[in-house]
Amino acid sequence: MAINDPAEIRELLSVKRRIAVVGASPNPARASYEVMLFLRDKGHDVIAVNPGHAGKTIDGVPVVASLANVEPPAEIVDIFRNSDDAGSAVDEAIVHGAKAVWMQLGVINQAAAQRAEAAGLIVVMDHCPKIEIRKLGL
Repeated sequence: MAINDPAEIRELLSVKRRIAVVGASPNPARASYEVMLFLRDKGHDVIAVNPGHAGKTIDGVPVVASLANVEPPAEIVDIFRNSDDAGSAVDEAIVHGAKAVWMQLGVINQAAAQRAEAAGLIVVMDHCPKIEIRKLGL
C-alpha cells in the first residue's frame, strides 16, 4: 500500500461505502458539513462523529459521540481534525476496524499514516473526497 495511491482512491470512492465523518459540523459554512452532505447525496451511508452534537442529526445524518458508537463499523473514516488531533482519530479508526482513513486537505500526520498502514488500512492524506469524486467523474 502507498499513501494517496490513485487506484486505491478510485476504488474507495467508486463503491458506495459506510463513511464516518470525524469532526462533522452542523454549521453549513464548514467544509465538514459540505463534504458530509455531498457524500450522502452521492449514495454513501454517512454517520457524523461529533461528541458535542451526539444524539442529534445534521440534515438527516445521525450524529454519534465517537467511532465506538458507529454500528455497523464504518469502512472509511474521514477525518476533519487538525493534523495533531488526527493521530487519535486514526488510532480509533484502527481499533474500530475501518478499511481506510482519509485525512482531509491540510491534515497531514505521517506518524498516524504509518500506524494505519502498518495495521493494514488504506491511507489517504491531504485530499478531499468531494474533489476526488469530481476529478474522477464518479
